[in-house]
Amino acid sequence: MIAIIEAAGWPIWPLIIASVVSLGIIFDRAWSLRAERVLPADLLSRTMAALKAGTPVPEDTCPLGRVLAAGISSLSVSRELMKESLEETGRAVAHDLSRYLTTLGTIASVSPLLGLLGTVIGMVEIFGSQTPTGGNPAVLAHGISVALYNTAFGLIVAIPSMIAYRHFRGKVEGLLIEMEQQAVKLVEIVHGERS
Repeated sequence: MIAIIEAAGWPIWPLIIASVVSLGIIFDRAWSLRAERVLPADLLSRTMAALKAGTPVPEDTCPLGRVLAAGISSLSVSRELMKESLEETGRAVAHDLSRYLTTLGTIASVSPLLGLLGTVIGMVEIFGSQTPTGGNPAVLAHGISVALYNTAFGLIVAIPSMIAYRHFRGKVEGLLIEMEQQAVKLVEIVHGERS
């Protein structure tokens, strides 16, 4: 592996850094966006049971818990104000769920360009090695390796990053829709439109 990095030249280092950041984000989002962590299955029913029984509502710091807590804190206001409170908290939760995804998308978009930069630098080395009397084969080979390794590594970083970015964007959207449906149920139950 060290030989490949040496053969790829200095342009490979930004790609290595991008790959480490990308992997960190992928592992973080895979852990943080698990459905049971964001939307515990029975949280709404436990919350409603506690409200009906007049007992303290179970506190849950998960994203759905934060949204439901905003609704419960505005039980005494009108339906419109309660929905507004839920929406404000929902926007903050949506922002938290999407954390680092812009960075992941940027890495997916920029990595092929960093690979292309390495390719151009390799080509410059190739043409710089040519003289009217001939070229140095060692410099020519080094320029070719810089060009090809950087191109390949740029794609190796970009493809999984883009797949993960698209996957997590879809997952966040699905979780937000489910959270919105549960918040609407809370509003309807509290205001007597649903039992």
